[in-house]
Amino acid sequence: MKLSRRGFFRLLAGAAAAVGLPVAWYSRTYDGPVSDHFDGIRFFDPEGAQLKSPLHLLKWQLTPNKPKWPDWAPSPLPQDLPPQRVLGEKIRFAFAGHASWLIQTAGLNILIDPIWSERASPVTFAGPKRHNDPGIAFDKLPPIDVVLVSHGHYDHLDIPTLSKLAAKFSPRVFTPLGNDLVMKSGDSAINASGHDWDQRIDLGNGFAVTMVRTRHWSARGLFDRNKTLWASFVLETPSGKIYIVCDSGYGEGKLFRDVRAAHGPLRAAILPIGAYEPRWFLEDQHMSPSDAVMALNDCGAQQAFAHHFGTFKLTDELIDQPVSDLHAALDEKGIARERFLAPKPGQVFEI
Repeated sequence: MKLSRRGFFRLLAGAAAAVGLPVAWYSRTYDGPVSDHFDGIRFFDPEGAQLKSPLHLLKWQLTPNKPKWPDWAPSPLPQDLPPQRVLGEKIRFAFAGHASWLIQTAGLNILIDPIWSERASPVTFAGPKRHNDPGIAFDKLPPIDVVLVSHGHYDHLDIPTLSKLAAKFSPRVFTPLGNDLVMKSGDSAINASGHDWDQRIDLGNGFAVTMVRTRHWSARGLFDRNKTLWASFVLETPSGKIYIVCDSGYGEGKLFRDVRAAHGPLRAAILPIGAYEPRWFLEDQHMSPSDAVMALNDCGAQQAFAHHFGTFKLTDELIDQPVSDLHAALDEKGIARERFLAPKPGQVFEI
């Protein structure tokens, strides 16, 4: 019997599911024209560093005396109860935890890298587990219009959460190339579209989002490294532009200066400060707090909010180390701590 391409993938999917393999190991991958960052099979960063090898990963994982986190570290704040809509020029930022935010302004509700799952993992019984509840209960979310997903790592692209959002709100999901196929392989109801670096998507009513280059990589299984693209976002709103970096190394800072030149002035920036130790292994893919302070100077945002810390233990720093290192870096540079705030889950900022 001759199988169609679709039939072959359905058969393979069934076989993989029967033995418990993660969906992303056999999901469809991006197929598009060669570019300055896509060789026809894999994406790459023409200005980025070479990724560490599996031997480097093994060396890191075998390092003794890794710091431990408390089993449970609840936020001191109650879960946020967001309004249905925020009208006018005010921008409301509610921190849900890790890299997940609810941004509300001018009548539009936008979620960033939403993960409400217990683990950032392809399976429910292993992998990084939450150390605190989401800062917003899922059933208290207002109607979600737009979701931005930065890349395919499990702590950013969480199909169970996206599936629940699709069932409840049917939002439009915008993501870098190839991640839309991963999402639809997990749930065809997810209304996702994939976009390339420097592509601007007009959302209407004074809103737009541009995918901008970031220094990172992607994978969800053993055999799909860099088969989907990664990006940061410049979100245009009627009240100004917001630069959203969910994962990135700093490099020489050119990416952040380029955003300032192309998209400034920026009303606010959301910058990662966690998952950075050990530096010998992670400096090319995750910023340290001191890197994030330099990124703030480079991009020139009026206000910065920190994220990507304190929820999932992904690397070797202590749970409270990113915030203390951020404060030290700000003090060293003579920058007021109020300009770069590190929230707790459930914390709300309005500008």
